[in-house]
Amino acid sequence: MLRQIAPEVFQISLMPRNSINCYIIEGVLIDSGIRSSYTRVKNALQKIPVHQHILTHAHADHQGCSDQICAELAIPLICHPNEVFRTETGMVTNDYPTPQHWIAKLQQKYWAGQGHKVERTIVENDLIGNFRVIETPGHSAGHISLFRERDGVLIMGDVATNMNLLTTAIGLRLPPNIFTTDQQRNIKSLQKLAELNPAMICFGHGPVMQNKDRKFEQFVAKCSAAI
Repeated sequence: MLRQIAPEVFQISLMPRNSINCYIIEGVLIDSGIRSSYTRVKNALQKIPVHQHILTHAHADHQGCSDQICAELAIPLICHPNEVFRTETGMVTNDYPTPQHWIAKLQQKYWAGQGHKVERTIVENDLIGNFRVIETPGHSAGHISLFRERDGVLIMGDVATNMNLLTTAIGLRLPPNIFTTDQQRNIKSLQKLAELNPAMICFGHGPVMQNKDRKFEQFVAKCSAAI
């Protein structure tokens, strides 16, 4: 499902209950879901054309059809330098704490897409249109988020989720430890994002959140107290 959520910002919900999302921001595709998401992503891109594709991080539920989309549309693939290996090889679970876990093996076998050559890399404070790149390592080594200052739109990736990935119940949560390289570092990245005072937060998993009553900042404070 494709819907506009802010000026030049569109959410593509790829699974029921917003359980996997990707986004189009100012003509740029952010993430691509899992391998079987290809048709849905392609249909959305026929309505809203894009000229490049960026990964928040190279996990199987974010790069699943990146190779197909970039090859078919002849658009460049862009990520953080610390995500290049996983992006280009397609070996996307190698940074999990337990890559031999059966869930990791299933993700690699059924969700992950093929590797694709990275055209260029992006780092802290680079601009993608009006969005600024924020380095947010922890869930993965080269995880990035994107923030548009003028209206407070934050594309978070998986620094936090807005749903329980097992039950799909809505609510702010840390990403599961099983898929997160360094949770303490991830919480530090959350603190960094909280300082931006985002108005709208777009998650890789879970519905978009209007950050009223500083709900996000309260969640981050709670996570920080537990470190």
